[in-house]
Amino acid sequence: MKKILLLLSLLATAVAGFSADTLSADDRKKGLAYLEKTRAGVVAAVKGLSEAQLNFKPAPERWSVAQTLEHIASAEDMLRDLAADKAMQGPARPAGEDVKAIDEMILKMIPDRSKKATAPEPLIPVNRYGSTKEALAHFQASRAKTIAFMKETAGLRDHAIDSPLGKKLDPYQWLLFVAAHSERHTKQMLEVKADPKFPKK
Repeated sequence: MKKILLLLSLLATAVAGFSADTLSADDRKKGLAYLEKTRAGVVAAVKGLSEAQLNFKPAPERWSVAQTLEHIASAEDMLRDLAADKAMQGPARPAGEDVKAIDEMILKMIPDRSKKATAPEPLIPVNRYGSTKEALAHFQASRAKTIAFMKETAGLRDHAIDSPLGKKLDPYQWLLFVAAHSERHTKQMLEVKADPKFPKK
């Protein structure tokens, strides 16, 4: 009898510990809204642009709107896979971390265009989709998968892996990273469109 009670006590403790780190309904709602908002931002940034406008580069070393869209679409796949595969299989998040503070850090730091970054080799635009239309279609399909993953997956707070931000990120935070990354590069596309030499049509 004592063994049974001990087993039940351990089980209850494990379940309580697991529940403490699961994603709240409010956080899931906020994350989904951010993914949807940033998806709309990408679509709006490229809507109605001519080939000349899509391919205009403000300077030789800067990306065009078309190149930036390709980068966004490629990064969506890579970052979501990181959340779904590596982060979900990572070690348990260290106890005592302020996950909300890390959430806010992602939302603040990643979209900040005042600090430039160099894209990793696999995400440098090479016209991998063949056209802007196909790049946008790929992004839309990929973002739909990202939204479904956040909507349907349990345990998004339960594991965490190293990140370039110097903090361990859980799968939910990698999904915030996905959305924040697309927001960052939507700003980049808007900067290109605001250039005085941007084609009128």
